[in-house]
Amino acid sequence: MADSPQPVPVSFPEFSPVTTTQWQQRLTRDLKGQDPATLTWQTPDGFPVQPFYHREALDELGGAPAPLVRQASPWRNVPTYSIAAGRGHETIERAAAALSLGAEGAHFVLAQAEEFDVEYLAQRIPLADTYVGYSVRRGAAGLVERLAAAGVALRGFLILDPLTHHVPDLASQQGELRTALTSCRAWPEFRALGLDAAYYGNRGATATQQLAFALSTAAAYLSALPTEELPLADVAAALHLHVAVSPNYFFEIAKLRALRRLWATLLHAYGLPAEAASRLTIFASTATWSQTTLDPHTNLLRYATEAMSAVLGGADAVSVGTFDSLFHEPNEFAERLARNLPVLLREEAHLGQVQDAAAGSYYLETLTDTLARDAWALFQHLEAAGGLPAATGLVLEQLHTAAQAQFRRIATGEQVVVGTNRYQNAHEQFDFNPKRLLRSPTFDTTRANYPTEVLRLATALHFERRELKKKRAALVLLGAHTNEIILESFLRTLPAPERPELRHAHPEGTLSVLFSSAEQATLMYATPEQFGRVARAISQVPIDESSFIPPALLTADLATMQEAIRIFGLKEFSVEGYSTEDVLAQLQGKSIKSEK
Repeated sequence: MADSPQPVPVSFPEFSPVTTTQWQQRLTRDLKGQDPATLTWQTPDGFPVQPFYHREALDELGGAPAPLVRQASPWRNVPTYSIAAGRGHETIERAAAALSLGAEGAHFVLAQAEEFDVEYLAQRIPLADTYVGYSVRRGAAGLVERLAAAGVALRGFLILDPLTHHVPDLASQQGELRTALTSCRAWPEFRALGLDAAYYGNRGATATQQLAFALSTAAAYLSALPTEELPLADVAAALHLHVAVSPNYFFEIAKLRALRRLWATLLHAYGLPAEAASRLTIFASTATWSQTTLDPHTNLLRYATEAMSAVLGGADAVSVGTFDSLFHEPNEFAERLARNLPVLLREEAHLGQVQDAAAGSYYLETLTDTLARDAWALFQHLEAAGGLPAATGLVLEQLHTAAQAQFRRIATGEQVVVGTNRYQNAHEQFDFNPKRLLRSPTFDTTRANYPTEVLRLATALHFERRELKKKRAALVLLGAHTNEIILESFLRTLPAPERPELRHAHPEGTLSVLFSSAEQATLMYATPEQFGRVARAISQVPIDESSFIPPALLTADLATMQEAIRIFGLKEFSVEGYSTEDVLAQLQGKSIKSEK
């Protein structure tokens, strides 16, 4: 309109332009002659990040890239609810209550989709107006059929991703997906082909790997699912991505931006128009990979950073986890904090009012481009290896390598986890029972901090048992390769001249365990077969019982445990000059002499 205010150039004439050379000279001066290149750091993704970026960075990209504009706006606050079994009435009630208190949708993770009471869901939540997601491992077609009985066009998404979850009956699951996609074509605001890229993010994959693995999964479905009745365009339109967002603030912003650019490249390779890529929807969840049980309120700060990255990176919906989910059942206090964090970001921080707020940033545009290029190169490498599922072994190998590297960085202190490996609360009182937690089959042992914190939990049990002089013994499964991490953490507590060499190398492919009695605590290792036999003997389970899953914590009287360890050949882990007791006491920050 003629009377609308016209934009004017923004300038700050009181500030003189500063060239890249002048910035470098200032850095050199502040570093007292040291080369600014020493500030360059190598990322886990394998490329360097410079100490600063200037306008030349955009010139190297061929100019500032076009901003990434989403079709769906604004972003939604969508809490996640897990239902292990049953009809889910209580969980549905919690979700319905949350919708009246700031939530804008719900994401249900269903262990048994066929048991979920869809009729009750439709009674309590207006499905025609509410963004609802469903994550299932099987039974998608039946779930969609029952949802269709509600007689409304649904909004939200469905995640059934047999490729990512490595299900054995892939062919039948893909048939199930085709049936679900066909049934959902009449719902334009419902994405029925959700890819669980969060699976990789929550198991230690780098940002580059997460992007490449997601592209490989999408390419596999785009190649395998279309039929005469279900054309390629319909499959592409149904695609939806679930990603995990970690606390690495700028990298996560760049990861989501790179994902949208790569998505356009992938669909173009399949001959689909550019507007098909613009319809991609991204559901971002705060990462379980970075959660901690130690000093758990720091999880709230991690979640704030992760949620901000998700919004600024362009996610369409954001799910913030509860800070105490590792050790507490769902509770109103934690769920309220999780629900209100996105509300604060929208209502008080006003995040989301600008689409692609990172556009034009010298650093973020360079980081986005680098991640996109490296991820596309890795994607092409996987495709050359046969693509998924043929390249699954290669994917899992790279995932394992990346996770182990992060475990080591945390153990050595190179990667700081506040409250866990740095700035610990020496007088922390656990808001849970460590013994019960270690015994729980639902305790998440796949997280980055598990090897570090499980040692602290296990040794806390040991010192408590010793203080109470219990005449029993415990065997705690610390996990694979944890002895290596324990060694690195222990050596870091000693002055450099006193750091001893490892007397006996920790064997490959073994599990790390802690044997604890009132008198002693001994770090040991065992093969998975050895630990399985010990667990069966202690639990009095027949050796041929295939359905038995060994728990992480075994307890018995001292004589029985010692005999089982001797018979099944568990070996002690030792460091020259230091007993296991010394190692544990040092890691716990306790005085060795006072404990003996």
